Amino acid sequence: MKVLISSRSFGKIDSGAVELLKQVGLIPIMNPYGRKLTEQEILDLQEDAVGIIAGTEKITDKIISNNNQLKVISRYGIGLDNIDLKAAENKNITVYNTPETPTIAVAELTLSLILNLIKKIGMVDRNLRNHKWKPEIGNLLSDKTIGIIGLGRIGKKLVQLLEPFNPKIYVSEINPDKYFITKYNIDIVPIENIICSCDVITLHVPMTKQTKHIIGKNELEAMKPSAIIINTARGGLIDEQALYNALKNNKIAGAAVDVFEEEPNTGDLVKLDNVLLTPHIGTYTVETRKHMEIEAANNLINGLKDLKII
Repeated sequence: MKVLISSRSFGKIDSGAVELLKQVGLIPIMNPYGRKLTEQEILDLQEDAVGIIAGTEKITDKIISNNNQLKVISRYGIGLDNIDLKAAENKNITVYNTPETPTIAVAELTLSLILNLIKKIGMVDRNLRNHKWKPEIGNLLSDKTIGIIGLGRIGKKLVQLLEPFNPKIYVSEINPDKYFITKYNIDIVPIENIICSCDVITLHVPMTKQTKHIIGKNELEAMKPSAIIINTARGGLIDEQALYNALKNNKIAGAAVDVFEEEPNTGDLVKLDNVLLTPHIGTYTVETRKHMEIEAANNLINGLKDLKII
């Protein structure tokens, strides 16, 4: 029985997860293109597959509806917004994800981007590479006001990583963990308060109809001119054109973006010096990738076993 591994990175660091699939009699069909697959490519590759291990590529209604053998979709990562969950439910297809494993990797990336921006490391690195000895004045992270929009697993881990810097932390969260916010002396406030008052704003919410462009022109204009904003969560949470305009006109001090509405991304943000851009690398650590791949493979195997398919 075939399973499609549509993620381009799966098995590149370690073959353990692929071997797990083979050990139970499954035949892995790997992504042959080394990039995010199109809908038609997935349609072609998934023929007769009983399962899919998916990355960030879209698993659409058409893909799901055109494979009567498909029984399990195992998301290699946290978010499920790229999978048509309604279509999967209609065909009784079980959907899994790996929500725990990426937590520390994404939180560490967020902290590293904050430090890079606030110290202007990327900017002075570019200056030196262009043969310009031009030191830039940065800021301390210590004692700054940090606004975290979304206090799930990654938001909580970021709070813990920030603790040595003694920040004042404001959080926008609809279902806050009361024990956690008390332990770390966090203030729960409306998102408007975070936007207007924080030195650093970082996004950690899923992509939904309600959160699309949660940061747009009005929000960016309301931010402090010295503020920076970080998005390591989902492309589309920030209106990228509005962000470009705000950065170009120095309405805010800087931004770091790891996720984009369209990936690969070649938008106007690449023209600016006060933004850090990374190609969706939140989970790109050796340890995280190995763990995620094993978890995704086991989710697929266990789902098929529960259905008595293997």
